Amino acid sequence: MTTPATDPTLTTAMIFAAGRGERMRPLTDTCPKPLLEAGGKPLIVWQIERLAVAGLRTIVINHAWLGERIEAALGDGSRWGVQLRYSAEGEALETAGGIAQALPLLEQAGRAEIFVGVAGDVYADFDYAMLHTHAARLAKQPQPGMHLVMVPNPAFHPNGDFVLRDGALSLDGAPRFTFGSIALYDTRMFHDLPRGTRRALTPYYRETIAQGRASGELYEGRWENVGTPAQLQALDTALRAASAGGASQTA
Repeated sequence: MTTPATDPTLTTAMIFAAGRGERMRPLTDTCPKPLLEAGGKPLIVWQIERLAVAGLRTIVINHAWLGERIEAALGDGSRWGVQLRYSAEGEALETAGGIAQALPLLEQAGRAEIFVGVAGDVYADFDYAMLHTHAARLAKQPQPGMHLVMVPNPAFHPNGDFVLRDGALSLDGAPRFTFGSIALYDTRMFHDLPRGTRRALTPYYRETIAQGRASGELYEGRWENVGTPAQLQALDTALRAASAGGASQTA
């Protein structure tokens, strides 16, 4: 096991964007899911903007399906004041496999990093700056841990994922909440996973939680899992209405 990161500053994020978006078809037959628009912007741009505001300056984006279009649309990230790095996967490696593949882009000079990980199909008004304190704590731990942002259980997932009580996560008991696909991870957790391996993150969550090395927080602001054309349309309508309301108040 490598030593903890010596610099606790949180500067790096990864947006998971390699999925095919099967439930979003036919929209994703010709457009990668992260580039689908809601409220006049691609889903992934909303995330890049919020990460940039929170001081995240290096953002790694993994991609597989139509990935070249993601790179062409977003470029080097300079328009948002960030550096975008791309991790191309010939075949989607799932989340843990995607992280392992991207380690050379996530780590600075081979040094372990705490980074923000967020799914490319999530919209949230979450303030990523809230994670800096948790990142500093994780960076000082001798063993790699994680910090998960949980949300109230949506209608499509009423039983939740994990128990959150007093900032700690556990597998059994109550109250249970849903993982919001926003988290802090330690790159040391993935050093033993060979690059190119297809691997989900679920076993990592369960093991880390069972070992008492996972913390969490409850976010009750706007959060949307954008998985279908209907959900995308609903989000687009809501964001446009909110923008029109804000414009009328400032007029």
